[in-house]
Amino acid sequence: MENKFKESIFREISYRDIDISGNVIKSKDINIIGTAKVDVEEDNHSGVKVILKKDASDNIKEIKFVCSCGETKSVLLDYSDE
Repeated sequence: MENKFKESIFREISYRDIDISGNVIKSKDINIIGTAKVDVEEDNHSGVKVILKKDASDNIKEIKFVCSCGETKSVLLDYSDE
């Protein structure tokens, strides 16, 4: 019962620096760049899901809005001082 309330932490990977031929990404070609938590909230009246992607410190990194029609919009947040 205790595990049902535990937050899931996912490994975040990057595969942008490789040449992809086809639909398969091989494990040797990816880099683990950190971890992320994902929360999903759904508004039943308008059919919009809000997906919050957080880092391990609970800082929100991305807010994604997913419409029931399939369209998505994302807001990426950067906390760096540069």
